[in-house]
Amino acid sequence: MIRQRIFLAALVAFQWVMPMASAYAACSLSGAAIVFGTYDPLSLTNLDSAGSVIYRCTQQDHNITITLSRGGGTSYATRGMVKGTEQLFYNLYRDAARTVIWGDGTGGTQAFTIGNPQANNTDLSVAIFGRVPAGQNVSVGGYIDTITVTLIF
Repeated sequence: MIRQRIFLAALVAFQWVMPMASAYAACSLSGAAIVFGTYDPLSLTNLDSAGSVIYRCTQQDHNITITLSRGGGTSYATRGMVKGTEQLFYNLYRDAARTVIWGDGTGGTQAFTIGNPQANNTDLSVAIFGRVPAGQNVSVGGYIDTITVTLIF
C-alpha cells in the first residue's frame, strides 16, 4: 500500500516599494498574496496559481516599470518558499503559459513595462502567474516567501 502524503504549500507575500515620486506625478501600487493551496509531492501535475499587481498613475506618469525581486531564492530561476530550513521551489511569470519569468529584466527575466498607461487615475491590473513544479519532496507545513514589488515611474 502506498501512502499518499499531502503537503500544505504556500503563500507568496508581496511587499510594495515605490522608489521615485515627484510633486507633479503620483502612482500607487497594491495587490494581494498569491496562495498556492495544497501541494501533493506525489502528483505529476504542477501546482499553478495566479494573482495580480494593481497600479494607478496620473496622466503625467509615463514609462512605468514594475519589477519583482528574487525573494528568498538564490536566483530568479530558483525562487523558493521556506519552512525552517526546507525549501519549496516555485516561480512567478508574466504569461499564462508560464514561460517568461517576472523579475527585474536581468538573468533572462522580464519586468512589466508600459510607456503610456491609457487610464488616468484608474486602477490597472497586471496578472501574475505562479507555479510550484511537481515532484518536490518536502515535509508537511506552511511555506512562505516574500517578494518585493517595485514600481518605477
